[in-house]
Amino acid sequence: GTIDKQKQWYQRRVRDMDTVIPPIHKCLSTKGGSCYIKISSLGFLSKLIKHHPPAIFTPYIKDTVSCVISAVQDTFYKVISEALAVTEQLVFVIPYTGPPDSPLVGELCVSIFNATLYRLKEADLDQEVKERAITCMGHLLASMSELLQPQLPVALPLFLDRLRNEITRLTTVKALTVIARSNSGVSLKLIMGEALPLLGTFLRKTNRALKLSTLELLDNLIVNYTQDITTSMVNELIDELPRLISESDTHVSQLALMFVSRLSERMPHCADKIPNGVLPAALTLVRSPLLQGKALEVMASFFCSLTRSGNLSVQFVELVQHLTNPVYNPSPATQPANSPLAVHKQAFYSTSHCVAALALSSANYAEYQAVISKLVDNLKSEDTTDSVRLFALLTIGSIGKHRDLSERKELQSVLMGAFNSASEDVKSAASYALGNVCVGNLNLYLPSVITEIQENPKRQYLLLNSLKEIITSMSDKEESIAILKNYVPEMWNVLIRYMQVTEEGSRKIVAACLGKLMLIDHVTLLPKLLEYTTSDQPFVRSTVVTAVKYTVTDTPQPIDPLLRQFMGQFLSLLKDEDLNVRRMALVTLNCTAHNKPILIRDHMDELLPNLYKETTIKLKREVEMGPFKYPVDDALDNRKAAFECMYTVLHNCIDRVNIFQFLDHVEIGLKDVPDIKMLTYLMVLRLIQMNPNAVVLKLDHILEPLRDTFNSKLKDICPIGQEGEKANELKRSAMRTVIGMGKIPEIEKHPSF
Repeated sequence: GTIDKQKQWYQRRVRDMDTVIPPIHKCLSTKGGSCYIKISSLGFLSKLIKHHPPAIFTPYIKDTVSCVISAVQDTFYKVISEALAVTEQLVFVIPYTGPPDSPLVGELCVSIFNATLYRLKEADLDQEVKERAITCMGHLLASMSELLQPQLPVALPLFLDRLRNEITRLTTVKALTVIARSNSGVSLKLIMGEALPLLGTFLRKTNRALKLSTLELLDNLIVNYTQDITTSMVNELIDELPRLISESDTHVSQLALMFVSRLSERMPHCADKIPNGVLPAALTLVRSPLLQGKALEVMASFFCSLTRSGNLSVQFVELVQHLTNPVYNPSPATQPANSPLAVHKQAFYSTSHCVAALALSSANYAEYQAVISKLVDNLKSEDTTDSVRLFALLTIGSIGKHRDLSERKELQSVLMGAFNSASEDVKSAASYALGNVCVGNLNLYLPSVITEIQENPKRQYLLLNSLKEIITSMSDKEESIAILKNYVPEMWNVLIRYMQVTEEGSRKIVAACLGKLMLIDHVTLLPKLLEYTTSDQPFVRSTVVTAVKYTVTDTPQPIDPLLRQFMGQFLSLLKDEDLNVRRMALVTLNCTAHNKPILIRDHMDELLPNLYKETTIKLKREVEMGPFKYPVDDALDNRKAAFECMYTVLHNCIDRVNIFQFLDHVEIGLKDVPDIKMLTYLMVLRLIQMNPNAVVLKLDHILEPLRDTFNSKLKDICPIGQEGEKANELKRSAMRTVIGMGKIPEIEKHPSF
């Protein structure tokens, strides 16, 4: 059925082109025609080609190319620019016209090339035309290199000239990247000798976009044009790289390291300068608290590429020693101020990840075993510092996640022993390590972890966290999910038993595990979880509704249809008598409205009254602290969660909201505590954009609390430290709201404004 619909759509578009294309040709070919009409026609044609299958345009390609080339030769710069934009799109249509050796394809390619080359050669053109000509030529050479081999000696030197021009160099770098990435057979040897030194100078510039584009081009050149690059060219580039590798810009550092990694693999004979320049900069960056995510993955790949390059000056043992030296031998230069740990906490994760990657990628099994043995010995020794213990646990966890460590018989007991540490960081790392080691051999370790959870209540939080690591790590691949499914019933029964623990942190972990398990087997588990919404234990009900939150992801999941059916019943806990259960339900509603609003759209009529009710509840009491009494509002967190949820609903479910009823509760928030006031100010600004007429009708009620905010004195809101800054920020936020109101048409005529 889907294929038939696609065919019908395609046939309709073909018929539409018979109506649309000929009038465009007429507009472009009329002599003395209006420039405005030509610009509009070309802009429309460019978007038309871009958003439709190229084959649709092949019947009109010859006439279209003729009209567009005529526009490229126009005298008005705006017409030329739009014509070059269309030419760039036509490059992708020509291959569908016929085989590469057909006369028509060759004729069209040469015609477009000559027209673009004419504009590329001119030096006194408008900046926009220059950039469009460079971009168009780049796409043309990348797509049609086989037909344009004789023209390359003419076109490529022009790219070199444009690289030397400060105004056009960024566009030229991007165009050359298109050519280099295409691997289309365009020989860049003609300009490589002069282009690479120029690209090296670009890495010194302050223009960030230029540095990023240059690094991307260099990476593609190393991949596809290794044979045209000499050692001397590479040495000049390597000299420029150390200054790019720093925590001041981790994205630039990431691209620089990616280039060096590629260089080590493709041209190992050119990597002799890396240990002296790039390596010290990389080792410094590893200790940065900002290194994480993709940049950390690239850093690990960089170290692995050094050991694989065969460079005798960078051996596995020495590289591991360089990485771990700040942990084992801390110094004032590497240790953070006022910290008991050897390096920053994030640096432990970065260093352990890199060492684990080196061990796993080593072709020498003895080297791998030496790393594991040293780490286990560190954990066994009573003299080991917390820093070394923390590093050893994180590294073992990172290795165990990818390789079976069951040959180390004592490993599980060693990891469990780390739970007795006085350091919370070490205990958390031990929990992480145990969970990831279990991933390496689930059949051996998981049953014992489940047994420990049941028999050791004092270690309950840490063991539940290990279980969470197991479920999370094994939920990303189909083959690991298939293995995990065998243990789902057993894990589910254990987790259900711990839904009512008094410690909130443990309940959150249980909820996360339940949510992850439901993503694995939703047909069986989701109805089972629904039964617990009627439990007489408030902790159980709050854990249930929190678990639902972990099933709501921002990507489509098999659970979605069933979850949509049951969501109303889960969120009926918004009416629960327990304050904490309602707060958890509000958090889940907010998460669902943000990530996947389709799940709640059918239930908004039942959910909104319960949501609005939470905005009005206040449970104030006084707490005595010595001779003083302090007011406490137990419902404040619920109101904050409710207004945060209203803000999300306003963005994603506005079509299911009665705007005037919504505004009534916004008015209530405008008179609440400062944190809630600032949320409602954002809602008012959003409503001004979406429905200004509704705001105008309620303007009197909105302006009154705004006036109170402006008239309040800082001393009335405790202008000391952060509270004083909060009061100032509240007034600034109110002012932004008033400025937003000022943009409503004819608002100045309103008497209250």
